[in-house]
Amino acid sequence: MLRSGHVFQPPKDEKSEEKGHAGLTTLFPGQKRRISHLSKQGKEAEPPRRGPAVPPARLPTAQEVCYRRAQQMQRESASWLQAAPRPAEKPSSVHIAAPGEKRRIAHTPNPRLATAPTGAKRTLSASSSQASHGPEPGSQPLKTRTLSGMASKTTTTITPKRVAHSPSLQSLKKPIIPKEFGGKVPTVIRQRYLNLFIEECLKFCSSNQEAIEKALNEEKVAYDRSPSKNIYLNVAVNTLKKLRGLVPSTVPGLSKASGRRVVSHEVVLGGKLAAKTSFSLSHPSSPRVEDLKGAALYSRLRDYLLTPEQLQENGYPFPHPERPGGAVILSAEEKKPKDPSCRVCCRCGTEYLVSSSGRCVREEECHYHWGRLRRSRVAGGWETQYMCCSAAVGSVGCQVAKQHVQDGRKENLEGFVRTFEKELSEDTHAGIYALDCEMSYTTYGLELTRVTVVDTEMRVVYDTFVKPDNEIVDYNTRFSGVTEADLADTSITLRDVQAVLLSMFSADTILIGHSLESDLLALKVIHSTVVDTSVLFPHRLGLPYKRSLRNLMADYLRQIIQDNVDGHSSSEDASACMHLVIWKIREDAKTKR
Repeated sequence: MLRSGHVFQPPKDEKSEEKGHAGLTTLFPGQKRRISHLSKQGKEAEPPRRGPAVPPARLPTAQEVCYRRAQQMQRESASWLQAAPRPAEKPSSVHIAAPGEKRRIAHTPNPRLATAPTGAKRTLSASSSQASHGPEPGSQPLKTRTLSGMASKTTTTITPKRVAHSPSLQSLKKPIIPKEFGGKVPTVIRQRYLNLFIEECLKFCSSNQEAIEKALNEEKVAYDRSPSKNIYLNVAVNTLKKLRGLVPSTVPGLSKASGRRVVSHEVVLGGKLAAKTSFSLSHPSSPRVEDLKGAALYSRLRDYLLTPEQLQENGYPFPHPERPGGAVILSAEEKKPKDPSCRVCCRCGTEYLVSSSGRCVREEECHYHWGRLRRSRVAGGWETQYMCCSAAVGSVGCQVAKQHVQDGRKENLEGFVRTFEKELSEDTHAGIYALDCEMSYTTYGLELTRVTVVDTEMRVVYDTFVKPDNEIVDYNTRFSGVTEADLADTSITLRDVQAVLLSMFSADTILIGHSLESDLLALKVIHSTVVDTSVLFPHRLGLPYKRSLRNLMADYLRQIIQDNVDGHSSSEDASACMHLVIWKIREDAKTKR
């Protein structure tokens, strides 16, 4: 508080006076100078001092030292880069950041650190850290270490693996199936299977164009044969298996003719395990081919003959104990006598009336399903459908015939013959044959229209069409393959066939077939030395269920049979049975070793 009569005078400070006479002082960036507050009156009243200005004797701050070092390093780096030679081809990839600029660089693993041992990694890491903190006495120059570190982050020594080119749909101009409004098979499904066909055809065709044309032809045939989507899927899958079977069985490598990589049949079927497994019949560890011929094969087959209990269980005919020429089926249920004019259609189950000649009294179409029933799992349970059209049980048949028919083979068991004993020399055997028959519907029922016998070499030794005793009402071409033209000039009857077979066979001859009891009923021959593939490969549910010959060949031998729209071939079916039995013997021999 000021008293009256006194004037305030600030105290004299020698340092402030010296600073007032020193003049301007240079400030570094970020440095603040503290200036004492002086009143204007005090400055004016104080007399100026004259004399030389003495600069303050103080050490630079840490901030000043760092700033000076940073400027010095920038100047040295700029001079080194200007003095270094630059390649004329392309500019250097090294980027020097300007003062205050920040650049983000993605981390790249150093191959030297990745391949070096643990001690070397530590040494390299230490050298990298030294390069980032500045030069040290006795160390490598900053220029060399900086450029080498940058090069290690921008270059790599890893060489990409070279993969052989294999043709695929990506490198081809694949054909597109045109969309069809209301088509029986969706276009997407057809396109998917067409692509699969092309991929398989590329493996064995000589050119890409040939593969595409063959795939288009196979897909068109599958589509034309299929009345519905489910049937198309079944036919397409079988066609795909057939195309895979056409792949040449060679060692995987490059084909000299087409320059394309060839994949063996075993690799396609077996995948990664193809080197250890084989679907070929001539496997090195299996018995030799010479061991399965003649008497050796006959002795092996005797272990697979059906027992009397199996013959009875599967419905094979036995001689009638009272009626000569008659037969009896021990597994068949006894049926009460019924009106001979009333019959039950074996295709649709409808009762119909016939005259004394066996013809239908009333003309009536037969609506039936030719496919078997198939039980499949659906959401919420199981569903049973027909394989021909996927219709439910009880639905109207998808096929239409002119009239109803019946089986009739088990109703009239007369006119049977029995094979008899024959004397043979010691160095021979009774023979081994595979047998298959085709039948058509007559006014009597199913009757023989073709018979084929093959030997162990798959050669046909007997094949003939047979004229049935009664009038044909349905040739059953879908399954028999027999047409009206085939039987137009045929004069061979069932009795002629029986005479030939009795001369070829004896009671000890081994006959091979699939559900052979059906063929023996059509031939009206009684024979008990048989090997049945339906018994040799039983159904998982047991009788009366049996696996089809087509499924057995696809599952065990990877072969497609019965794939002709004109019907089955008796020679093909007989050869398939012989193949299956020989394959079974070989497989059992390998497991015993």
